[in-house]
Amino acid sequence: MVAKSRKQTGKSPATQTDRDRSPLVSPPCKSNVRRPGREGKAFNSQHPNGLSGIRHKLGLTPSAALKLGTTLLLAALAGYLHWYHLSQLFENDRHFSHLSNLEKEMAFRTEMGLYYSYYKTIIEAPSFLNGLHMVMNDNLTEYPLVINTLKRFNLYPEVVLASWYRMYTGVMGYFGIPTKMCWSINRGEGLTPVDSCEGMGDPAYFYVACVFLLNGLMMSLFCGYGAYLSGSRLGGIVTTLCFFFNHGESTRVMWTPPLRESFAYPFLVLQMLLLTYILRTRSPSRTAMVALGISNLCFMLPWQFAQFVLLTQVASLFASYILGYLAATKMQSILVTHMITLGVCFILMFGNSMLLTSFYASSLVSIWVIIALRDRFAQIFKPGIVIWVMQGLAWVGSTVLLKFLLSTVLGASDDAHISGLIKSKFTSYNDFHTLMYTCAAEFDFMELETPLRYLKTLLLPINVLVVALIAGRTVQDIVRTLRHGGNASVKTEDVDEATGSEIAAKGELVYHSLQLVAFAVLAILIMRLKLFLTPHMCIMASLICSRQLFSWIGEKFKHQVTVVVIMAIMAVQGVANLQAQWAIIGEFSNLPQEELLDWIQDNTRPNAVFAGAMPTMASVKLSTGRPIVNHPHYEDAGLRDRTKLVYSMYSRMSGETVKKNLMKLGVDFFVLEDSWCTRRTRPGCSMPEIWDIEDPQDVGGRELGVWRCGQVLSTGNHGSGSRLPAALLYSLPSPASGTILEHHSFNPHFSTCLSLPQLRPHTTSAT
Repeated sequence: MVAKSRKQTGKSPATQTDRDRSPLVSPPCKSNVRRPGREGKAFNSQHPNGLSGIRHKLGLTPSAALKLGTTLLLAALAGYLHWYHLSQLFENDRHFSHLSNLEKEMAFRTEMGLYYSYYKTIIEAPSFLNGLHMVMNDNLTEYPLVINTLKRFNLYPEVVLASWYRMYTGVMGYFGIPTKMCWSINRGEGLTPVDSCEGMGDPAYFYVACVFLLNGLMMSLFCGYGAYLSGSRLGGIVTTLCFFFNHGESTRVMWTPPLRESFAYPFLVLQMLLLTYILRTRSPSRTAMVALGISNLCFMLPWQFAQFVLLTQVASLFASYILGYLAATKMQSILVTHMITLGVCFILMFGNSMLLTSFYASSLVSIWVIIALRDRFAQIFKPGIVIWVMQGLAWVGSTVLLKFLLSTVLGASDDAHISGLIKSKFTSYNDFHTLMYTCAAEFDFMELETPLRYLKTLLLPINVLVVALIAGRTVQDIVRTLRHGGNASVKTEDVDEATGSEIAAKGELVYHSLQLVAFAVLAILIMRLKLFLTPHMCIMASLICSRQLFSWIGEKFKHQVTVVVIMAIMAVQGVANLQAQWAIIGEFSNLPQEELLDWIQDNTRPNAVFAGAMPTMASVKLSTGRPIVNHPHYEDAGLRDRTKLVYSMYSRMSGETVKKNLMKLGVDFFVLEDSWCTRRTRPGCSMPEIWDIEDPQDVGGRELGVWRCGQVLSTGNHGSGSRLPAALLYSLPSPASGTILEHHSFNPHFSTCLSLPQLRPHTTSAT
């Protein structure tokens, strides 16, 4: 129990168009004859001002405007409910409103803390530009290197939020308007009280609130997306309910707000909605293409993984083009939009080489060239399956060749671990960096429980039915094309939807089905990526409301009743899932880590350099501002090499070898945690086992008495009522004087600071 008493009212510091097939509007009247006396009143007599003016500019009838307004209202309601749901889950899980500033920072573990530290740097700097200069010339994250973190870590969300926070608090402070309420929290158990603040004037509160607001808007887009794709407002409701019923499989933003996906994914939803509009529209306007490019950019800038998702999108579109469902001119327009976006992103990321050397970049160039040479392909290869296969092989071969050519020329190897990760999925190949990924559950194969949960909410059966119907019609089209000698596929390459082609009209459904298959493959290989699969399954579920696919059920009313019955059955398990989420009640507390951070803050020099487990180092940098040599952002080749040197502490190498490795990096302190010595997600995944694979020549080191993990377990007093220390804080000797910092005993909940001339613990100081 905690006691909450009002302490003070804090004031913000002064420093700190194609409507023809749109499902959102009613179809045109079948008769052009109007009732006498109604024409002028309905269309001519009203001056186009206000809402009527907007309706007039959009060319909507009153009935269509009412339907569009209803759709937007439903979308707004869905967005509000999702924002509220996320906020409550986060608060229930951590009791965030009652945490001190330090506890809020500790709640952002692993890379979350790393990202948040840059937001903190900018808002605490004397000015915004000064803070921006600090994050672009950072010497704390990979000491002693000076790096541009905007180039390395996709930190534009933090830059934007920090600028908003400074403007907000500055304006509120100028007018003297309170922005936060602070309280004194009695934590009990003999612990000292802490101050806790609520309100948008609190940095962490502002940060989290903006993330949840963005993801609330994402749900509004989702609702509109489902309605637009299915041609029915009921489809938007189905999409929204499916997302809520499978919420735990669809997102993790409520548990991990600062992760890159929390900022990037909403823009992917917008991008795919715009892409659907472009695929459906006869002649997409330049405005639509610009909007697609902007949404692309907003998706790519916050997240280094965006390029892999966009690769699957381009591949799905190319497959649609090969089969004749997408015109060559439209495909090239989309490719050019992607290329321009990639170039702008490359500039804004200060020349991040991973963008140009990615398979995504190579694929864009390869597909554009193949389409440009489509006439040559038609002359050389026989129409039909042969030309389809040859275009596919040309794409794969040229993409791989161009990617490795660019990587060699630019000397980029940051994504080399991706090939090792994929190789390990299908072979027995393992190395240190691969195991660092695959031993984490989220990078393992999809667990069996996930499809079972899809089954219980009927999400999987609905998607199987929808995709089967689309696939059946696609096969019929392909067979029809082959019967005509493949000529249809060649002709439709240059024929847009303006011809009324039945095949081209199905292009958007074929694309969405192929995209679903691509997301399914990613999710099966890497469980973490089900955050793309599950939401897209919710989008595809909206198609059960599509008259284009399910007109065989009967008249419209009968169809709608069938959908409502299906949703009622889905709600049985869906509501149970929601209740399970609502039942999660907790309170964040990590007293051992709090003691460690307080000790570091009070007893070490501001420039003392730390090394240790990646998640802990992020917290050390965030809360103490001390330099670190490794961190959780593992996508950089140099950082991977540094981390391997640091983690040699968990190997069986000699103490002198480990010490030399750390001294190369200028480390003053090393935090050795017993959880990293003993935890084992599966056989072969403890740190000693990983090092036995990477460093087989030192396997016998355990008998030599230099196995650090064994020292962690042996330094505790095994007397009655005592506990082993959870970590040892090694202090390395000064290279010049050879002196050792004095040891300090912590509460045994977390760690013991020991003096180690040869990296051997001083056992008398253990508690």
